[in-house]
Amino acid sequence: MKIVTWNVNGYRSIVGQNPSKRYDKISKENKLFDFIERFKPEILCIQEVKADLSQIDPDLQKPDGYLAFYNNCKIKKGYSGVAIFTKIEPNDVVLEIGEDEFDSEGRFIRLDFDKFILFNIYFPKGYTDHERLDFKMRFYDRVYDYLRELKKKNPNLIVSGDYNTAHTEIDLARPKENQNVSGFLPEERKKLDELVEMGFVDAFRLFTKEGGHYSWWSQRGRAREKNVGWRVDYHFVTKELVPFVQNCYMLPNELGSDHCPVVIEVSNDLI
Repeated sequence: MKIVTWNVNGYRSIVGQNPSKRYDKISKENKLFDFIERFKPEILCIQEVKADLSQIDPDLQKPDGYLAFYNNCKIKKGYSGVAIFTKIEPNDVVLEIGEDEFDSEGRFIRLDFDKFILFNIYFPKGYTDHERLDFKMRFYDRVYDYLRELKKKNPNLIVSGDYNTAHTEIDLARPKENQNVSGFLPEERKKLDELVEMGFVDAFRLFTKEGGHYSWWSQRGRAREKNVGWRVDYHFVTKELVPFVQNCYMLPNELGSDHCPVVIEVSNDLI
């Protein structure tokens, strides 16, 4: 079973409803549905949808053969938002974490299946201003409180998404130059330490120990071609699920966004 997380940086662009531009090339290809048709994931978690359903053409709202669940930003058009496409019908869908200031930005979807619970979370950017960095830190804290309580009842959790933080020095190409940049600040990195201390495992690092693997690249200076990137998109799983994890990897050659898809493969025993 393949579960993919992908920050698409604008749903309407990646499905071709709006034109997308890469350098001097303008395209209206449906890169997302093309990827789904080729790769055939059982579940796809996407972040930064930047649209609600009323803004998406009906024939582009979901690929054939999938159920679709959206959670859009309620306070600003064209901002944030997450969605999940799944071939496996969940037992329950939760779109709120229980705090208005976070729920209003549409950053959270939880799907409950028979043997595991999946989260798709778009953690906020911190930027350089103290207000948004504080918001980001409080969002982490609220999510972690939620996970701690849930983990007592159900230890089989997968937390996928864009965490907007590179955890260690090997998770970005230029750690020294970015020591004081949000996304690699000590207090942000410590939040991922806390997740590990809580009993979660970075699935990618079960299979790949070295650096040089990134999931986001700046759109300036041809950073992607030079592989000057950051690893900010993750699948974290509870230790109880580690025996079911068969692989985890990135697809840096899949274009359509400034992020690339990140895949976790888990045993069909979880279905």
